[in-house]
Amino acid sequence: MGRSLAAISTSACLLLALNACTADNSTNVESATATTEHQTLRIAAAANLSDVLPNIIDSYQTDSNMSNQDNLDIEVTYASSGKLYAQIKAGAPYDIFLSANQEFPAKLSDDKRDKSVQPFTYTRGQLALYSVTKPLNDFTPASLLDAFTSASFTDDSKISIANPELAPYGASAKSYLQSQKIYDKLNAQKSLIQAENIGQVFQYAHTGSVDYGFVAQSQLVAIKAKPEQFITVPKASYPAILQDGIVINNTVPAAAFTDYLRSDAGQQHFAQAGYLPIQ
Repeated sequence: MGRSLAAISTSACLLLALNACTADNSTNVESATATTEHQTLRIAAAANLSDVLPNIIDSYQTDSNMSNQDNLDIEVTYASSGKLYAQIKAGAPYDIFLSANQEFPAKLSDDKRDKSVQPFTYTRGQLALYSVTKPLNDFTPASLLDAFTSASFTDDSKISIANPELAPYGASAKSYLQSQKIYDKLNAQKSLIQAENIGQVFQYAHTGSVDYGFVAQSQLVAIKAKPEQFITVPKASYPAILQDGIVINNTVPAAAFTDYLRSDAGQQHFAQAGYLPIQ
């Protein structure tokens, strides 16, 4: 009788222990599954990427060579590079920063303790002049200069550029106008309208709120702008718009996505969108 009670007691303890282990294992499996299902990749992207980056993300998530894409959500915040840089410095929880220049990612790299993560160049932008009110199909850089300095270019004529302090395309537009020796004159006569970023410049020009806007060539490719609505600014007349990115939170999804950006598939999207190849 004593042996039977002991056996029953032992069996009960074993059963309880097995149930506890099973419960722990179930909890671990459920926790791991929940973690896998809720991966989010947060990208801070320069405003000029708003036309091309969604296509790259769609391609990335449907690529047959990419695993676990159904479990990955990608959230993108578009703004001027300078504004995004300030947000990251203030602790914004981004995983990747895609700037429109090299300066801001380099500054973040200098601040990072992990020196194994370095900035990378992912594309090169082109500057263009856009107008829906002034036909540009017969213009050359020389005739454009003549137009901007002519007597008919009245105080009511306006040109928009992005904030040179925050937006790299704005800095390139300013540099171009300075190289033509007309920036100071246009600024003094209040002909320059400064926008926060390249997206806002495009809106000003696209709606006819200004006569001209210095925009990204990619924005014009995206809307299939008519030839008479824009001219591409000669790339030798302004500093190269080399666009760098940097991984802020060094995770597997962040590394995989930045690799895809620089792959042949990613670069093909940039080329089709009006960007120049990186060397």
